[in-house]
Amino acid sequence: MNSSRSRLLAFFLILLVGGILLAALFSLDFIEQIPSRAEVVYGPPTASLSDRQRLILSWRLLNNQERMLNPANPSLGEISFVIEIGESTDSIINHLVLNKLISSADLFRDYLVYSGLDTRLQAGEFLLNGQMTMVEIAAALQDSTPRTVDFTVLAGWRMEEIAESLPTSGLAVTPAEFLAAANQRYSSPKFLSRVPEGYGLEGMFAPGTWELNRDISATDLVLFLTTQTENAITQEILNGLEQQGLNLYQGLILASIIEREAVVVDEMPVIASVFINRLEISMKLETDPTVQYALGYNPVQQTWWTNPLSYSDLEVDSPFNTYLYPGLPPTPIASPSLAALQAAAFPAKTPYYYFRAACDGSGLHNFSETYQQHLEYACP
Repeated sequence: MNSSRSRLLAFFLILLVGGILLAALFSLDFIEQIPSRAEVVYGPPTASLSDRQRLILSWRLLNNQERMLNPANPSLGEISFVIEIGESTDSIINHLVLNKLISSADLFRDYLVYSGLDTRLQAGEFLLNGQMTMVEIAAALQDSTPRTVDFTVLAGWRMEEIAESLPTSGLAVTPAEFLAAANQRYSSPKFLSRVPEGYGLEGMFAPGTWELNRDISATDLVLFLTTQTENAITQEILNGLEQQGLNLYQGLILASIIEREAVVVDEMPVIASVFINRLEISMKLETDPTVQYALGYNPVQQTWWTNPLSYSDLEVDSPFNTYLYPGLPPTPIASPSLAALQAAAFPAKTPYYYFRAACDGSGLHNFSETYQQHLEYACP
């Protein structure tokens, strides 16, 4: 009887020990799977974590997956969140809690440590909102890129040159998107209605440096730059152009030519007088920049403005070639500065019909009343 009981007791002990060992094996397997499961959800942990840290943080994050991956405050709109230079991680986390952007300081800290982002928080201004999860907020705080950039359009640039500057500007607009938008027709600003059918908005883009949102669209960029041009046009300028027999669009065309011809701003009104004098007697403008515009990109010189021009260049058959066709070209050839537009509206009163660059490299010009005088200014 005692022997039977002993055997039965031994059997139960074996079962018990086996169960414990089996449970331990299952538990060990389960524990070993925790970091792998966390990696699937949250990405790989930073290599600086010890095995123990990785296990504990993975367990905490998995147990609170719903809080981590759901917005803390969906009704909260966009807010500006500033991290000061030298601000501690704890201070940043506390401000996130105060702004109701995260639901748990401890959980957010766990994720930062797990991912290694706690050492990469950037000082700067960030746009955050209540629809962002804690994981998304942590990622957003790594990018201190300003939301705006200073975008520059140089006076004398044609549309393609503006487009070429975009890839390094910080704006999201591509060259192709800008050119496509610049070749559309718009009802506003109103002066754009003067653009001839079949032509783009060449010369309508205000030169200057403008603070723009990085994510501005191509259409909004076009409308912004053309609106700046419209804002710069005063009634005084309109009256001045009218006195020269020009409407606003014609004034912009003439101003663009003046812009490309002038090197020294003070000479612009005198250069304008030459073109006005020629227009008054129906004399061809014969200005090189219009031919350069007609020729387009020069792959050898790697420029949109071929220089010098050859005699064959002057014969290119284009409505922009003012050596062949009288009057103004169909559109501006570049974006004129305000100074060039003012010169077109208020040209100097001169008897000149010719000008050519001085031979001293100063950028100044010699002006002449007659063609013979013009020839005498040729450089040796």
